Amino acid sequence: MQVLFKSRHPQATDLRDLTERRVRFVLRRLGWLVPLAEVQMSDVNGPRGGIDKRCQVELRTDGAGSVVVASVASDWRTALDNALARAARFLLRLWRRGSDSRRMRHRFISYER
Repeated sequence: MQVLFKSRHPQATDLRDLTERRVRFVLRRLGWLVPLAEVQMSDVNGPRGGIDKRCQVELRTDGAGSVVVASVASDWRTALDNALARAARFLLRLWRRGSDSRRMRHRFISYER
């Protein structure tokens, strides 16, 4: 899985290493579904502070197209973890939905014979 990181923030090098480790850890079981993960970090308010750290995760899958999830929090780590958790849940739901329909289709075909 290839992880692309985009940020204009001055602490980008620290965020890049953390982001790549967290993406690989969270998607370790679903990595075969995702050949490319793109993470964008931005500071919405700039230096004013507040709940303004935004993380957008785009997962390009082989079968389901692109999955885009965004999260806003008061710090980078929380925004990243929330976005990755939501993306992983969504991928798992898509995978289960696809495998359930295949299972149901298989049962229906075997029942007709």
